[in-house]
Amino acid sequence: MTECIPHRADGDYAAVKAAIAYISDTPAYRIDMKDLARALGLSERQLTELFRRWCGLTPKSFAQAVALDHAKRLLNDKATMLDISYEIGLSSASRLHDLFVSHMAMPPGAWRDGGRGIDMRWGVSSSPFGLAVLVVTDYGLAGIGFAEDGDVDAALTDLKGRWPEAALRRDDAELAPIAARVFDPKRWHPERPVRIVLIGTDFEVRVWQTLLKIPFGRATTYGAIAAHMGEPNAARAVGAAVGKNPISFVVPCHRVLGAAGKLTGYHWGLLRKRAILGWEAGVKAGQKA
Repeated sequence: MTECIPHRADGDYAAVKAAIAYISDTPAYRIDMKDLARALGLSERQLTELFRRWCGLTPKSFAQAVALDHAKRLLNDKATMLDISYEIGLSSASRLHDLFVSHMAMPPGAWRDGGRGIDMRWGVSSSPFGLAVLVVTDYGLAGIGFAEDGDVDAALTDLKGRWPEAALRRDDAELAPIAARVFDPKRWHPERPVRIVLIGTDFEVRVWQTLLKIPFGRATTYGAIAAHMGEPNAARAVGAAVGKNPISFVVPCHRVLGAAGKLTGYHWGLLRKRAILGWEAGVKAGQKA
């Protein structure tokens, strides 16, 4: 039998408030979800359902988000890595490094310095939707944009704005096989997905991760994404995050429509959005034939 607790806004917040107090007062490396659930009179499954309903995250992910947000503020205040690690309850600076690499795809120092010191490579490749500009780091694919009327410089400038201090060098040869895996349906293998890194705020990353769940050849709305994330009144904020999606096509922001299915804004142009949706419909039809 599935365990579930009643969906009551007041009851949810009372439990969530107690959970947040525990998370805030306990060093990150000592947080034990089993103990937390027991203290709240819940099973671990009920605790997970509670947090997913309240904020769209698991309790563990929420605790990491809290720690990461605190660390960002301390970094902006120029605190040392060791001091930050102790302040947010990590046992060493190496754990702080791992936290940032896992969630921000770069070490904490590089994040603080706008990507300085990160080796990023970029390249240009043909695609079914015109010339594509791709950006990769050692951690995976970090950006895809499209060159309108062949204007590669404009597309690259758009992508570079996300990492103002990073050093980018061109390497079309390295990017070519990645582009082939992205744009050639014959090379799509679910068991070997292209590794991507999503660099943004916690809310933006949550939106982009939700986009990845939209089935191929299907579409959804901003409101539906907000509801799926447990924030039904955040459709406008979802729209803003969708518009900032750094990895176009792979993270399928083109599958998000306005109310009543209206084709709404797309960072790389509405004609290209229409083209991508039509192309996907054709590929899907061909797969069924």
